[in-house]
Amino acid sequence: MLHIEESEVKKRLLKGHFGLEKENLRVDEEGFLVHTSHPFPGNEHIVRDFCENQVEVNTPVMDSLEAAVACLKQYEEDVKNTLQTLPAKEYLWPFSNPPYIKNEEDIPVAAFVGEDAEKTTYREYLSDRYGRYKMTFCGIHVNYSFDEELLKKDFTFSGEKDYQTYKNRFYVELAQKAVAYGWLLVAVTAASPLLDGSFVEKKKYGEDTFNGMASVRCSELGYWNYFVPVFDYANIEAYANSIQRYVDEGLLQAPSELYYPIRLKPAGENTLISLKENGVSHIELRMFDLNPLVPGGVEEKDVRFAQLLLVWLATLPEITLGRKEQVQAVQNFKNAAHYDLKTVKIAMPGKNVRTVTEVALDILEKMQNFYKDFPEDIQEVLDFEKEKFMDADKRYAWIIRKKFGNGFVKKEMELVHRSQNNTTNT
Repeated sequence: MLHIEESEVKKRLLKGHFGLEKENLRVDEEGFLVHTSHPFPGNEHIVRDFCENQVEVNTPVMDSLEAAVACLKQYEEDVKNTLQTLPAKEYLWPFSNPPYIKNEEDIPVAAFVGEDAEKTTYREYLSDRYGRYKMTFCGIHVNYSFDEELLKKDFTFSGEKDYQTYKNRFYVELAQKAVAYGWLLVAVTAASPLLDGSFVEKKKYGEDTFNGMASVRCSELGYWNYFVPVFDYANIEAYANSIQRYVDEGLLQAPSELYYPIRLKPAGENTLISLKENGVSHIELRMFDLNPLVPGGVEEKDVRFAQLLLVWLATLPEITLGRKEQVQAVQNFKNAAHYDLKTVKIAMPGKNVRTVTEVALDILEKMQNFYKDFPEDIQEVLDFEKEKFMDADKRYAWIIRKKFGNGFVKKEMELVHRSQNNTTNT
């Protein structure tokens, strides 16, 4: 854990770097998925995810949250402007849950050619394994790294002899804590309570389906493998090998098939070999829903809260999650995706089982005490998140259900037309 008793460490705690990844589906005037080719060839920051009509925007690594969010918004505006100039206008669908879907052919696998053709082959495998409907869920991944200056200063107090060994250990410990506490980020960012009827029954266009979830993609109905993975957090080699074991056993075709809310990533090529040889670069949080209530699809305070949570976790004593605790942690993520958080429970390691709301408020109070001597805007962020548990009407999913219920695709497309038609050349 970070040595915050040392002033040289404490004053650098909130120095870090951000990178954001955001997925959206491209749709036509009526809210149906388009069948056109990806209109951003050669742009390394605007790519495709699973399907040809799924845009993924990736920001460069930024030295501040504000810069990362601003960059994400600018890329999104660039995408919207381009879509408006196509022969048939297209639009970015702003929800995590998909709009109207006709059938699986409505979700064409991303078409890669040449040296990248194996990417299409891999997506065909995913299509067979999980079905294309589930692959239409979209979200935001938040990548965060602690500043090197901070970690190198903490290294001097750690007793470690090798900096990279120290850094790997730091992130492995952090990942284990984030697995135990990361469900809190699901609860505060859940924003996808409504599904169009066509997702569950063909041609049921415009008939909303509500299944008791605030985030379908993070719930038991969403983006998960068909088994619960258990990792070895002894060190970075053990962590990487525990992922590789599932590939060797045939449970995963590749490490990228691991649908898990917390991942450790290396710099450069994202492979397990690189992770072991080059070490950890950053931690990835994969549970943010798209927020259609704010520009860019992400509320800046939520990303700040993710940073505050990671920093606070980095100051806590090391925890050890055995198989039982890791299986329970996955269930905690799924429980936090429910609509009514006062009726589902969280089981924290070594603690009594309590409702999501009760545990969340307890954690937020501890964070407020920890940050009491920090700038006032941090308390404002924590109060912003705390209100979501004190008043459910402040939660995004509750707002969206009230605002867009009874035909949410049609209602949202009306707003999309007004907003995106006005972005051209702005």
